[in-house]
Amino acid sequence: RGGPGVQGHETHEAQRHRHGRGGAGGGGRHRVDRGRRRRGHRRHRGCARGVRGAAAGPHRPAHPVHDLLPKHLPPGRARGTQLTGTKIGDRLAAEAETNVSLRVLAVEGSGGESFEVQARGELQLGLLIENMRREGFELSVSPPRVVLRHENGEPLEPLEEVVCEVEDGHAGEVIEAVTLRKGELVEMCPLEAEGKQRLVFEAPSRGLIGFRSAFAAITRGTGVLHRAFARYGAYKGGLERVRKGALIAVAGGKSTAYALGGLEARGVLFVEPSAEVYEGMVVGEHSRESDLEVNPVREKKLTNVRNTGSEERVLLSPPRVLTLEDAIGYVAADELIEVTPTKLRLRKRTLESGMRRQQKRKEEAMG
Repeated sequence: RGGPGVQGHETHEAQRHRHGRGGAGGGGRHRVDRGRRRRGHRRHRGCARGVRGAAAGPHRPAHPVHDLLPKHLPPGRARGTQLTGTKIGDRLAAEAETNVSLRVLAVEGSGGESFEVQARGELQLGLLIENMRREGFELSVSPPRVVLRHENGEPLEPLEEVVCEVEDGHAGEVIEAVTLRKGELVEMCPLEAEGKQRLVFEAPSRGLIGFRSAFAAITRGTGVLHRAFARYGAYKGGLERVRKGALIAVAGGKSTAYALGGLEARGVLFVEPSAEVYEGMVVGEHSRESDLEVNPVREKKLTNVRNTGSEERVLLSPPRVLTLEDAIGYVAADELIEVTPTKLRLRKRTLESGMRRQQKRKEEAMG
């Protein structure tokens, strides 16, 4: 070939044009098109690998539902900055715009003060409530309930497959706990590890709300629990009482060690001495299945007569501290979770003791 001065030699720019490597002409466009085809081919191969690697499971519909409403309490100093139903509604609407799995509906007849929130599970609802609490919101949260379907006039509820791996000594307690929540034992087999069993249940989603903390307590943290949506099945009827009664305060003020010392034999306490309580607040769990009204602010009467043993110091056990996840699974149908930036409490829907007794008599009269 000739040297650089020979006319038959192609210039560097002409070679780039001919091989499609640059320039403003068609070669540059061909390069871009080939790149797009390669990327599309890679995406197609990735999807194909995903299809071969794992089969698609059933779609998990929106199960738990909470009602969020402003916190209505006796007069007192507010701990948060976002207190009105309007601000709560605006915050939920903003969350629903970015979270496609969340549905927010205004409760009819509430005047825009109460909102129904539907989500995939109690964990998603718990994260939303925790974020709102940290942002300065004060609100009351109703017990979670499950969205039902109706086919041919019959209600259908979501059923989940529950797989537990527990030690032999805990298997009986786990089976009893799931059975109380309308679950059915499908399979029971020993594991390769000595002294452990695998239990497979089919249970309604509404019965499994709050079961994770109960499972951890039963197995002493040694068990493994897995849940997955299985199908919709026939409604299994009302759930039996899976928790005991509540200790309900009948007076407001600061709790005293003297009063709490007398209540410790009645059950497990949720509050400590000098804690602010109000009428209708749940201050503990009763040792029996019925609710018990107590006075946690009672003080010792002072006299000018001193007796031997009257000045004994009261020693209390540490109170049980409920987290948001525990409260969501623990709260009863006639109770609410009070969420503030600094405190998490349980309370009755109707705070006045006389009104609660009147409502109970009406319910008994109606059947």
